[in-house]
Amino acid sequence: MPSMSGKQALAQMLAAEGVEYIFGNPGTSETPFLDVLQDFPQLKYIQALQEGTAVGMADGYARATGKPAFANIHIAGGLANGISALYNAHRGGTPLILTAGNSDTRMFMADPVLSGDLVQMTSQYTKWSAEILHASDIPVAVRRAFKEAKTPPTGPVFLSFPWDTMDDLSDVDIVPSSPGYHRVRPDTDAIAQASMLLSQADNPVIVVGDRVAQSGAVSQVVGLAEQLGSKVYASAYTEVNFPTSHPLYAGILNLNNPSTARQLAGADVVVAIGANVFNSFLYVENPFLSPTTKLIHLDSNYEEVEKIYATEVGILADPAAGTAELTDALGQDMSASAKEAAATRSATYADERRRSDEQYQERLRGLTGRSPMAVEQMMQELAEASPPDVIVADEAITSRPALNRAFNFDEPGSFYGIQGGALGWAMPGALGIKLANPDRPVLAVVGDGASLYTVQALWTAAKYNIPVVYAICNNRAYRILKVNMDIYLQRMLEDKERQSDYVGMNFDNPLNISAIAQGMGVAGERVEDPKELGPALRRAYDSGKPALLDVSIDGSL
Repeated sequence: MPSMSGKQALAQMLAAEGVEYIFGNPGTSETPFLDVLQDFPQLKYIQALQEGTAVGMADGYARATGKPAFANIHIAGGLANGISALYNAHRGGTPLILTAGNSDTRMFMADPVLSGDLVQMTSQYTKWSAEILHASDIPVAVRRAFKEAKTPPTGPVFLSFPWDTMDDLSDVDIVPSSPGYHRVRPDTDAIAQASMLLSQADNPVIVVGDRVAQSGAVSQVVGLAEQLGSKVYASAYTEVNFPTSHPLYAGILNLNNPSTARQLAGADVVVAIGANVFNSFLYVENPFLSPTTKLIHLDSNYEEVEKIYATEVGILADPAAGTAELTDALGQDMSASAKEAAATRSATYADERRRSDEQYQERLRGLTGRSPMAVEQMMQELAEASPPDVIVADEAITSRPALNRAFNFDEPGSFYGIQGGALGWAMPGALGIKLANPDRPVLAVVGDGASLYTVQALWTAAKYNIPVVYAICNNRAYRILKVNMDIYLQRMLEDKERQSDYVGMNFDNPLNISAIAQGMGVAGERVEDPKELGPALRRAYDSGKPALLDVSIDGSL
């Protein structure tokens, strides 16, 4: 059993776990770890200028690789900066190891500057949070952290390393975590009961969430939808949970609007797969599911099954394995007339989808030539000028519906969006996605307000020449707040007469985000004419360098 310092044991364990990048914002409490990294060139340190940027990069990298990412930030003050990004990782189930240095344990009684209870700070947003007090415990803690992060339901883990723990010597064994075999198969009785309900359903509906993509279950869900002739809605779509061009795809449910209850009202059976049922931000008085609707929930996150709604059949299983077995059972249980009815439903929904697409294209033609340009035209120009293998990182918020109309996201891994709702994900997240996909173009579509939470990511993009192209939706406002203010007045207060001044929601002095990019070493260009957007985007892709397009769009409500 070799003897080594705690910092050497940590670096050795990261190398054994196959870590390639350390996403970090350095601080003095991390001095021992930063010192040892020069002896491990295989561990590439990606420097960020702010802690939220470091955690955001790790989040994007973990989601794009499907493997735990590693981030290292700075003690209590810096950790507080990174917690909003940690919150996103927690809500989205990102497998991420977040670490920070802490003061020497011999100083704890003196309440040292910048120190604090780091475990308490992070515990509510992690699967496991711990402070490692002995160098001998580092291999065990790191191995457990990686195991916890990648075991479904996946999620972030936090470890605190006090200064003296990193310098102390100990005899340790360097053994990484096991690969893990997480394809948990469903209970056969649960599958039989669910298949019986669905085989007799007249109007089944499927609702998917992000654990479909995370488990690699997209093709299995497509097979189930086609077998049932069922519409597919997304309760969350921050990864490719279902091909958006598929005729059975019906879009993302707006869980902040009572209209969602009307969309689901006709369903006699709802099958939720890898989805939270249902989490909204704004209060909606009436339930989304009617009392007569039977709910089948298939998920690897056991806490979400029957969390809110009464559930007829809860199936605890890996979404890919469980959906495949449910589809096989349906093939045996559906009668000839049921299969014919499913085919008729599929044809009807395909015709509805075709008409909807035609109506949207007609509306788009009527928006052409506006100044500032309509967001729908911005997204259409981006889609037409982007390579077919582009990966989109989305934090466009109110521009997202137009983005989803312009692009087809059919391939798993071609789209990632903000999870959790804490703004500032896409600027650094896109860098992590690009590092995970060096041979594919990455386009980050970001709202002007959201971009400024982590605009420091542009400096990191320039320093390491990470060629992400940013398209900023510059509507000169926190438009989502204005939208929600109108909802508050008109729907919640039922005050149709009151007009809001939108206090604190407008950028009265225009933001020149292209100039900010230039100041950080990234090529920035302001675009106002829609005819210039496509050529500007192609130039940005062709440059092979990070670039930012600051696109002026209509922000009116």
